[in-house]
Amino acid sequence: MKLDYKNINTLGQLKAAGYQTKSIKDELRDNLIEKIKKGEETFTGVWGYEDSVIPELERAILSRHNINLLGLRGQAKTRLAHLMVNLLDEYIPVVEGSEINDDPTKPMSRYAMELIKEKGDDTPVSWLHRDERFAEKLATPDVTVADLIGDVDPIKAANLKLSYADDRVIHFGMIPRANRCIFVINELPDLQARIQVSLFNILEEGDIQIRGFKLRLPLDIQFVFTANPEDYTNRGSIVTPLKDRIGSQILTHYPDDIETARKITEQEARLDERQTNSVYVPDIAKDLLEQVIFEARESEYVDAKSGVSARTSITAFENLLSTAERRALLTDAESTMVRLSDFMGIIPAITGKIELVYEGEQEGADGVAEILVDDAVKRLFPKYFPAINKLERKDAQTPYDGLLSWFFQGEGFELLDEFTDEEYKRSLDAIPELNQLIKEHQPDFPKADVYFLKELILWGLVSHNKLSKNRFSEGYQFKDLYGSYIDKL
Repeated sequence: MKLDYKNINTLGQLKAAGYQTKSIKDELRDNLIEKIKKGEETFTGVWGYEDSVIPELERAILSRHNINLLGLRGQAKTRLAHLMVNLLDEYIPVVEGSEINDDPTKPMSRYAMELIKEKGDDTPVSWLHRDERFAEKLATPDVTVADLIGDVDPIKAANLKLSYADDRVIHFGMIPRANRCIFVINELPDLQARIQVSLFNILEEGDIQIRGFKLRLPLDIQFVFTANPEDYTNRGSIVTPLKDRIGSQILTHYPDDIETARKITEQEARLDERQTNSVYVPDIAKDLLEQVIFEARESEYVDAKSGVSARTSITAFENLLSTAERRALLTDAESTMVRLSDFMGIIPAITGKIELVYEGEQEGADGVAEILVDDAVKRLFPKYFPAINKLERKDAQTPYDGLLSWFFQGEGFELLDEFTDEEYKRSLDAIPELNQLIKEHQPDFPKADVYFLKELILWGLVSHNKLSKNRFSEGYQFKDLYGSYIDKL
């Protein structure tokens, strides 16, 4: 039932309009049912969860459950909680001036009950928009019961000249103030066990206790908790009685494929319009970026229990464009394109976001990041060119013999970081065997992306130990593998 909230300002007008109170869980349920019937998208902008997390979340809302979203970092847990706001009614009436969003037809607080007793149908009513009905708290070890539930306020008692026995001296905490709202507690296991215990009655019986006051406040709250699986053993745990009171626990996950990961990265990356206008990013570069993150999640050097956040690919993408943009600024170019050698610019975005195991610590964070880029190149290479086998017959011919011969007979090949686009293209065009490989195996590849593909051939041969690649202060040098050994002797 839609009400003319602009013209309803008193309790009497609200009653005359036929307002019927509804719990927040019923609001969510009814609006979700309506969206599903209309075929509307319920959680927009969340990719990869269409057949897994979102159906489970919808079932939990239909069941009127409090929810725990369990998953590794960067899996859109808080985003899902925020999006639940869109399933609330646009506006709800509250007693004007109420600290705990009292429903005018079912007041709970002493303030609201006394105001209605005094003014009756003339009690002023204000309207709360759904965007204001979301509250969250990050669970940290210093959170207290007073923060969440409330405490006695001695200053209020002194100002109002009240006894500590008077319940008007109570200062409500975050949870009562979030009455009729969605309340999110992030990283629940980090909350001390004794604080978790304080939530028992709120979740089950709906009442709260503050400093000996027996308050029967049937709070109307949709709780959403988030937690990381590793927290159960490393930093803390969710106490069993509290888990028992949470209706549904939903497991989140990382994207299952590169296409989905790309959608997330492109949607979330914060890019300057000048960047997007001046820097061209080949599709294959976007795929390679996501493959680097997929490799990190499977790497023996990275702690799988900690996870590799989706924020890693987002910040890496931002760094990738900034690397190309910086080169364009240095060479006074109006535009440029992303190169494979620009991927060294994403290393700072990776090193700060991955937790390494012992073997990874031995390699060093930068070393692991470079290995991940090489592994991604190696994984992507066979999608475009013939696979390079580990073991080959001594006299077996391969599609890459001509290119390897070019390097064997020459002194190597250099790609400098600050090459202009013309110099970059001219350098790669100077290797005719690259053009031949693309003509034979990728004749229909987009022309704008061909030079990235040429670089991929070189990096792919390096990752398969057919060429050597050396990083120096100004760029990269590619050489014949055996020639580099001879140089060292």
